[in-house]
Amino acid sequence: MSGQDDWTAQRCVSELDDVFDTAVRAAGAISSALYLMADAGQVLLLDAVTGLPRRLVDPWLRLRLDAAAPAPASVRDGRLVWVPNREEMVSSFPATALALPYRFATAAVPVRSGAHVWGAWVLLWPPTHPAELGADERDVISQGCERIAEVLARADEAGHPFRPSGEPRVLIRRRRREPDPVYAADAFDYVDRLDEGCLAFDLEGRITFVNEVAAGLLGGDVAGLLGTSLWEAADWLHDPMFEDRCRNALVSQEIVSCTAHWADGRDLEAQLYPDDHGLSLRMNLVPLDRALQAHPQARARGLSRSDVFYDFVPFAAALTRALKVREIIDLFAEHVMPAFEVQAMAVVVAEGGKLKIVGSRGYDREVLDRFDGVPLTQSTPSEHVLRTGEPAYFANRGEMHELYPYAAKHDQMSAWAFLPLGGSEGRVGVCVLAFDKPRSLTGEERASLVTLTGLIAQALDRAMLYDAKERLAHSLQETLLPRRLPDLPGLAAAARYLPATRGVGVGGDFYDLIRLSDTLAMAVIGDVQGHNITAAALMGQVRTAIRAHAAAGSGPDEVLTYTNRLLIETETDLFTSCLLVHVDLRLRTLRAASAGHPPPLLRPPGGRGEIIDVPAGLPLGVDADAHYQTLEVPFPPGALLTLYTDGLVETPEADLDQAIAELAEHLTDAAGQAPPQLVDTLLSHAPHTTQRADDIALLVLEHRVNHPG
Repeated sequence: MSGQDDWTAQRCVSELDDVFDTAVRAAGAISSALYLMADAGQVLLLDAVTGLPRRLVDPWLRLRLDAAAPAPASVRDGRLVWVPNREEMVSSFPATALALPYRFATAAVPVRSGAHVWGAWVLLWPPTHPAELGADERDVISQGCERIAEVLARADEAGHPFRPSGEPRVLIRRRRREPDPVYAADAFDYVDRLDEGCLAFDLEGRITFVNEVAAGLLGGDVAGLLGTSLWEAADWLHDPMFEDRCRNALVSQEIVSCTAHWADGRDLEAQLYPDDHGLSLRMNLVPLDRALQAHPQARARGLSRSDVFYDFVPFAAALTRALKVREIIDLFAEHVMPAFEVQAMAVVVAEGGKLKIVGSRGYDREVLDRFDGVPLTQSTPSEHVLRTGEPAYFANRGEMHELYPYAAKHDQMSAWAFLPLGGSEGRVGVCVLAFDKPRSLTGEERASLVTLTGLIAQALDRAMLYDAKERLAHSLQETLLPRRLPDLPGLAAAARYLPATRGVGVGGDFYDLIRLSDTLAMAVIGDVQGHNITAAALMGQVRTAIRAHAAAGSGPDEVLTYTNRLLIETETDLFTSCLLVHVDLRLRTLRAASAGHPPPLLRPPGGRGEIIDVPAGLPLGVDADAHYQTLEVPFPPGALLTLYTDGLVETPEADLDQAIAELAEHLTDAAGQAPPQLVDTLLSHAPHTTQRADDIALLVLEHRVNHPG
C-alpha cells in the first residue's frame, strides 16, 4: 500500500471516530458502542467504544445476529430498540440484564444506507433519563446514524472498507473544559485539607491523582502511585465487590458507595463519583468495633453482587438447554436457592380460570394441595402478580396476613417473594420464593431475583410449549398404536413402544397385529423416517392402508406394493421401512415380505434364535414401481417370532449385523420366557435403553404348543 493509500485509510478511521464522538455528544449519552457486520452478516463485531473501560466490554465484543440483546434485535427488526430501565431489560433481554446487572437506559439502532446495513449503534444514558425518548433525541440519533453510515459508505467506495478486527478502538472523550493553573492549585489545597483519602483513576484504572491520605491507605507514596494501575496498587482492592461497584458507577453514572476490607481487617468506606473519563474515589477507615455494630447481618450473610451474578453464568447457560419444567426447577434449586437462602419455591401458572402449580421444591405436599387449583377469583398474592405484572414482597407473616389471610394460614413460611414470569405471549406465571425466617430483601437482592426469574420465564415459556407438544404427542401415539393386541387361539403376543428420550416423545415406529380369522393373522412392524409429529401422522396413514389391504385378503408382498403406491401419491418426503408377516396357525407357516426393514428373528421349539433372511425391497415411498418378494418358513407350535425396529439394535459405533446377531443370542438365552417377559428381557439388553436417540418398537409372537391346529 502506498503512502497516499495509507493516509487515506487512516483518514477514514479518523473521520469515523470524529463523527462517532460528535454523534454521541449530540445525543447526550454517557457511553456508546459501534458494531459492524461480519461473517457474511451473521455476527456483529465491536468496532469502537467510548465512555467505558476496555475490559468491561469483553463479553460484548462479538454478538450473533440471533442473540437476545438490543444491538442484534435492532438489526433484525430494522428499527430503534429502546430499553428505558432495568425492569424492561430484565423483561425483554434477561441474558443481557444478567451479564450487565446495573441501572441505565439504552437505545440500539441499525446503521444503514438504504437497504444495506453496516451494523448497529448502541447508546447508554443514566437511569434518570425519562422513560421515553424525546422527538428531538430520536432526530439526533437518526442524524448521527446517517453521518456514521456516510463515512462507512465513503470508505467502502474509496477501497478502504471497515473490517473490524475484534479489538475495538477505545475512544477518549474530549474534556468539557480545561482547568487553568490557578484553579488547579486551589483545588489541590482544598483536597489536601481533607482528612480522607482522595484518588482519581481513568477508565482503564490508571491512577491520575492521589493525595497523601489515599497514598498511605494504599501503602505507597504519591509519586510512585501516579500512572500505576489501581488494581495492582493494593491486594485488598481485589475484592470482587469493589470492582463490581466501579463497573456499576461507570455504567449507571450514579454515585456508588461500598465497603472494602482493608489490610488489617478494618472496613474502608468508599464513595465512587463517575463521569465519562473515569472515577473519583473518597476513602475513610471505619473502626472495627463500629463496623461490627453497624453491619452484623451483612457480615453474617456475606452475599455480594458479584456472587449473585457472575457465578450464575453456568445457570443461565444450562437454562438454554432445559426442555422440561422439571429441569428448570432443578436448576433453580441448585444454583439460586442456596445463594439467597430460599427455603422453598413454586412455579404457578393460570390455567382454566385457576392457579396451577407446575413445579416446586421444598414445599410439603399438603401445602401445595391447598393452593393448587385455587380459583383466580380468590384473592391471593399469585393472582395479584399475574394480574398486575408487579412483584410482591412480604418480609414477615404479619404483612402476609394483613393482605392475604388465606395464604398466611396455609403457608407456614415466614417471608415471601412473588415474582412475575413473562413469556412470548404475556405473563406465563409466578415464581414463589419462600424463606423460613423473616426476611426484608434489599433493593439489590430484589433486582437480582427479578433478573434471574426473567431468565427462568423464557425457559419456562419454551418448556411449557414443549410439554404441551409432548402431551399432544402421547395422545397421538395412543391413538395410532393399537390399544391392545387381538386374541387368537394358539397365539400369544406382546408388544412395546419406547419413544426417543429427546424430542417431542413421539416418532414413526409402529407395530400391529391384524386378526384375519381364528387361525390367520398379519404381524406388522415399521419405521417412518423422523421423530416428530409429522412422522407419526404418516405412520397412521401407513398402518391404516396396511390394515385395509390385509383385511381384503392380500398377501404381504401385495400389501406392501399397494401401500407403497399410496405413499408415492401423497408426495411425502419421508420414506418408511416395513416388515409384514402372514401367520397361518393351521398350516404352521409364516410368509414374510420386507420393505427395507431389519430381518425378523425366529426361535424354533428347543432351538436357537435364527435370523430369517427375508428379501428386502425398497422402503415405501421411494419408487412407485418397486416390487416385493415373499419368503415362507415353518412356524411350528412352540416357535417364537420377534419383529423389531432398528432403534433396538442400532448405535453409531456398532456394526448392525453384529448387533442383530447378538439380539438373536439373547433370544436363545431367554428360552422358557413368555412373550411379555421376553419383551422386557430384550429391551433390557438393548445398548441404549435409558438414553435413546431413536424410537424402539418390538413385537413378539409365540405359537402355543397346546393349540389343536
